[in-house]
Amino acid sequence: MLPDWVPDGVDITTPNAARVYDYALGGFHNFEVDRQFAEEARRAWPGVTQVAHDNRAFLGRVVRWLAGSGVRQFLDIGSGIPTLGNVHEVAQYAAADARVVYVDIDPVAVAHSRRILADNRYATAVKGDLRQPQAILGHPEVTGMLDLSEPVGVLLVAVLHFIDDADDPAGILQQFAAATAPGSYVAVSHAAPATDAAGQENVRRLYQRTPTSLHVRSPARVAELLAGWQLLEPGLVPISDWHPDPEDADDPPQHAVVGGVAGWSATG
Repeated sequence: MLPDWVPDGVDITTPNAARVYDYALGGFHNFEVDRQFAEEARRAWPGVTQVAHDNRAFLGRVVRWLAGSGVRQFLDIGSGIPTLGNVHEVAQYAAADARVVYVDIDPVAVAHSRRILADNRYATAVKGDLRQPQAILGHPEVTGMLDLSEPVGVLLVAVLHFIDDADDPAGILQQFAAATAPGSYVAVSHAAPATDAAGQENVRRLYQRTPTSLHVRSPARVAELLAGWQLLEPGLVPISDWHPDPEDADDPPQHAVVGGVAGWSATG
């Protein structure tokens, strides 16, 4: 029998990126097929679990930075399954009235998010596909929670590398720029060539067996996707080098994922 948090009709026979990530972070909203995939990935590339934890830490630093810069609205796309250090927890610690909409393609992620957020008037979760930005931007729960005429922090953390070039990731980013107010930001983290190239390639091949294949792009290519947005200091860097916490400043850089925050103005 499936746990009571599993929505009807969920496919538990194919690994899902959100649930694999949940398992890597120590969560429990995953299935045996996801755990087996994660363990196979760990054997193929022993550093992959650290990548997941470093990416989660990057997300927390980004949200704190944006909140400290006055952002009070967050659109987290490809949010996955909420775990320690949720966006709404970080943002609402900085400002109690910060508004957050989580968006994910996985019904398990959305259902569990909605359960967590049932008593939170300033946060919600909706099902959506990053490849269909207009559907996300026009979703009634998105427009009901966020005022797109005011600055928004668009979070695309560990999700663009699941978007094929044929789906025009640069064009997707441009649609978010066009729909959000001047003073908005986009935060991105993206798989980049790792020091352990063989291990990373093994994991990329594993993802070919899932509905979300993994696309590793060079930092220069990731920067090209952000054309029209203005990268802020320190630029597009290994995620561990993006405003590291003082206690982590001397840790080895995480070259397998690059990240950064870019701003949007009326002139682009």
